[in-house]
Amino acid sequence: MTRQKLPSPRILPSQITPQERYLSRRSLLAAGLGAGLAQSFGAFSRASAAGAAGAALAYTHDAKFSTSDKPNSYEDVTTYNNYYEFGTGKADPAAESQHLRTSPWNVAIGGDAEVTGSFTLEDILKPLALEERIYRLRCVEAWSMVIPWVGFPLGDLLKRFKPTSKAKYVEFKTLYDLKQMPGERTSVLDWPYVEGLRMDEAMHPLAFLAVGLYGKTLPNQNGAPLRLVVPWKYGFKGIKAIVSIKFVERPPRTTWAISAPQEYGFYANVNPAVDHPRWSQASERAIGGGLFAPRRATQPFNGYADQVASLYTGMDLRRFF
Repeated sequence: MTRQKLPSPRILPSQITPQERYLSRRSLLAAGLGAGLAQSFGAFSRASAAGAAGAALAYTHDAKFSTSDKPNSYEDVTTYNNYYEFGTGKADPAAESQHLRTSPWNVAIGGDAEVTGSFTLEDILKPLALEERIYRLRCVEAWSMVIPWVGFPLGDLLKRFKPTSKAKYVEFKTLYDLKQMPGERTSVLDWPYVEGLRMDEAMHPLAFLAVGLYGKTLPNQNGAPLRLVVPWKYGFKGIKAIVSIKFVERPPRTTWAISAPQEYGFYANVNPAVDHPRWSQASERAIGGGLFAPRRATQPFNGYADQVASLYTGMDLRRFF
């Protein structure tokens, strides 16, 4: 598809002011992965075809990788979003994404791997057992949430495509569709949205592909039908509506690093010692805590340092931010 944009004024990142407001307001736990899982995939497809979430998924809870923090309310998570394909306001994605059709959905696998091609979402999901993980999400605008995601480890999927020794990074792309994603008609970013991980990051057991939250299929505004969750990185790394996964030898040119390289680096590890040029990252506001809730100290790697800090041994995290 030729990338065409409708004329519009370019909005600079510095002109987009994060909303610092409180939006006032868990989970059906299911077990069994045989027939129950097959039923979940059927329900998943029906819900996606309607452009809405709500179908229950069969999954098991993974306590090993989950935080003990209380999850945010469903309303918090589904009405306060960053998703510029549907607008730059926090409420825009919920309002503007409901006509996005997420079934049928294909994911192109390419690059330095033995198995490549176009796969339906059902092809990707059927061999995998879904699990729930409660992760903290930390956004670069210094707000955070706790979300019960349902999905599977990214590495479990990537291994099936047998990446070659040349594959040093993984590149992801979001759907590019001017009719369904009105934000892509603007030049606020270069479209389609591109993100990437180093291969060892992508294969780390914490890296996760989500197809649901709160035990049900993902709402469109949260990245349906397939999104990335990397809990030790800032939220913009969590690319949504994934249609392409490519194994590459060099670091992908990621969207925000192209748009504002002085503000958004490739690695995007949560680091309280490295401020955003326009605000401090030393503290954060927990969405759902109330307008007058005190800010709390930001944790290195968003609290996941014990698991992932070794990935960056010897790296200057101020340079590789």
